[in-house]
Amino acid sequence: MALDPSFIGRTYPPTPPYEVGREKIREFAVAIGDANPVYTDSEAAKALGYPDVIAPPTFPFVITYQASAQVVNDPELGLDFSRVVHGDQKFAYTRPVRAGDRLTVTVAIDSIKSLAGNDVLSVRGEVHDESGEHVVTAFMTLVARAADEAGE
Repeated sequence: MALDPSFIGRTYPPTPPYEVGREKIREFAVAIGDANPVYTDSEAAKALGYPDVIAPPTFPFVITYQASAQVVNDPELGLDFSRVVHGDQKFAYTRPVRAGDRLTVTVAIDSIKSLAGNDVLSVRGEVHDESGEHVVTAFMTLVARAADEAGE
């Protein structure tokens, strides 16, 4: 069953603040195999003008994906998550994520399309720090695969 396009533009409440820690940044950098010292060494980050270590560019996926659960789990939307694959991810930055940031995410549904029986859902996550400053916008595309003829 196709997703209801009347959900386009629906915005969900902001998430509770997520405190970005140095160790979480380091763990993420190690997990993605990026040895850039700006992610692990405060002095290296300060030498480049940052107040502390910064996070790799894809780090906001950690919190924006969690925030998108509000969309995925919305019973009124009716998305069958067992059929969902992650189609695309983009980030538009105002500034890097830094250790010590307390970030909230507000998610919204930007578009819903049906392509070859698949539902394609575009979700935007606006990430702000505790002062309200915009940090990054994450754009995520989720594809709910069509059921095959056997209903699976």
